Amino acid sequence: MKSFAEIENIRKENNSRLTLENDNSTIRVVVGMATCGIAAGAGPVLDALKSETSKRNLSNVVVSQTGCIGACRLEPIVEVYEKGKEKVTYIHMTPEKALKVVEEHLEKGNVVKDYVLPETIKEDGTVQDMAKTAFFKKQFRIALRNCGIIDPENIDEYIAFDGYKALEKVLTSMSREEVVETVKASGLRGRGGAGFSTGMKWMFTANAEGDKKYVCCNADEGDPGAFMDRSVLEGDPHSVIEAMAIAAYAVGADEGYIYIRAEYPIAVQRLKIAINQAKEYGLLGKNIMGTDFSFDLDLRLGAGAFVCGEETALLNSIEGKRGEPRPRPPFPAVKGLWQKPTLLNNVETYANIPVIINKGADWFSAIGTEKSKGTKVFALGGKINNTGLVEIPMGTTLREIVEEIGGGIPNGKKFKAAQTGGPSGGCIPASKIDVPIDYDSLIAIGSMMGSGGLIVMDEDNCMVDIAKFFLDFTVDESCGKCSPCRIGTKRLYEILEKITGGKGTEEDIEKLQTLANAIKTSALCGLGQTAPNPVLSTINNFMDEYVAHVKEKRCPAGVCKSLMKYVIVADKCKGCSLCSKKCPVGAISGEIKSPFVIDSEKCIKCGVCMDTCKFGAIEKR
Repeated sequence: MKSFAEIENIRKENNSRLTLENDNSTIRVVVGMATCGIAAGAGPVLDALKSETSKRNLSNVVVSQTGCIGACRLEPIVEVYEKGKEKVTYIHMTPEKALKVVEEHLEKGNVVKDYVLPETIKEDGTVQDMAKTAFFKKQFRIALRNCGIIDPENIDEYIAFDGYKALEKVLTSMSREEVVETVKASGLRGRGGAGFSTGMKWMFTANAEGDKKYVCCNADEGDPGAFMDRSVLEGDPHSVIEAMAIAAYAVGADEGYIYIRAEYPIAVQRLKIAINQAKEYGLLGKNIMGTDFSFDLDLRLGAGAFVCGEETALLNSIEGKRGEPRPRPPFPAVKGLWQKPTLLNNVETYANIPVIINKGADWFSAIGTEKSKGTKVFALGGKINNTGLVEIPMGTTLREIVEEIGGGIPNGKKFKAAQTGGPSGGCIPASKIDVPIDYDSLIAIGSMMGSGGLIVMDEDNCMVDIAKFFLDFTVDESCGKCSPCRIGTKRLYEILEKITGGKGTEEDIEKLQTLANAIKTSALCGLGQTAPNPVLSTINNFMDEYVAHVKEKRCPAGVCKSLMKYVIVADKCKGCSLCSKKCPVGAISGEIKSPFVIDSEKCIKCGVCMDTCKFGAIEKR
């Protein structure tokens, strides 16, 4: 067990080491080794850097791994830190490029500019920190404060940046009530969905009667396109562990569980390492830091059921039961895990807690808007140039995210909509691109914050098809316990399939609205109650597309195959016959040097002809 004094010594020593405060010779090199980096090939890059620096006896170069740096589209990423110089970021790295970086930069001191992000090269030819680029300069990192900076498998590096300082503070100088009041005063709202007050939830659990209480973490991140919680756990697992210990102290619990989906093997592995390290240092277990407070923590792996992101279904799953929601009330704060009072927050919510304790409620509440305090992490994906992980102050507009942080839409296409909140959220149209991103503003326009997936769509997306995509997901993920969700979402999907298949009627649009509203008011849990949101939001904001599908039997975006056809424009066709040769079903015919034609009856709408044509003579209609 480490004493308070020993922890402080570790903090000072490692902070000095990582910041190169008193070191003019050491070069610190980090490689992004989260899922995004590893999938892009970061493992061999890390190995090459370590091997080559050792081979060249560069004892002043320290190479280590880190978590997600944020700019996922640029992976594999290598960053070089030297005292008195701006950080250098190398992108799209390979083992071969890594060898050149070692030879030129790490040994000779010459930055290899061919491998750095172009936006980081200034007019005078010098390289600036990637934090000054458009992708990062409007971000404000609280939950992601250590991601991309520390080695997530080294507890000393977490401690170096004020890690476990908040836990020490609450155990030595704050009462349980003061901790709860601090969280309440901060204005922190749950980052997992509806945005309920975190402090109120802690207060309810603290006030609940019971001889045993639990603290749980929802790491069952299941929204399509969402990877915020995974990135926190892969890049900074100790922030969640410390926060859960603080929460346990505040509500009177001595045992906790992190419920994480088994599809997150890297996050699971790093959590296991972090928990063992915390226990070894006496930061988990009996009499933490020599006090009378004890708290133990364990993992529970989920099988990937989306419904287990709903708090009561999650608790059932931890107990070994089928992952189905329970009727509420009673709420988990009163009767949760094994019918005992239970506090449940998600990963991002917990990641904010140590900073709130260290810097104070006033500091945190000064960020964001009046009713939505702090920052929000988003997984930015879809039709956007800068895909990745972003953390922005609440109140930042969608336009700022799409056009500045996201770098706009690829290929000169127009922004059409953004989906927030995953299958439970809604589509924000281009006409509302200036909406501030906060809980209340999103709800007011028919969407929701959700856990933080933000999928951008352009003019080539069909909004009816988008609604069908999310309904297909929720139909598949429904636990089946209540009929509004089990049967109702299936009926919604069937109507959408009918419309996109060219067989819809105007009455079908009315049926969609009636059924969707009925499901919202009668489903048992949040999954069912919010499942109709993509349908309602697309009808409200893109009614013209629904009308085109049912009245004109036309898909304006050219996505729904049953409602489109490929046509050769005679004036543009050069009669080269290439499209005819490539067509897999022989649907294209004609004479050489004369316009060819497509037989719509034979055409399977695969698009090979359009991809093949060099003259732009084939159109989708």
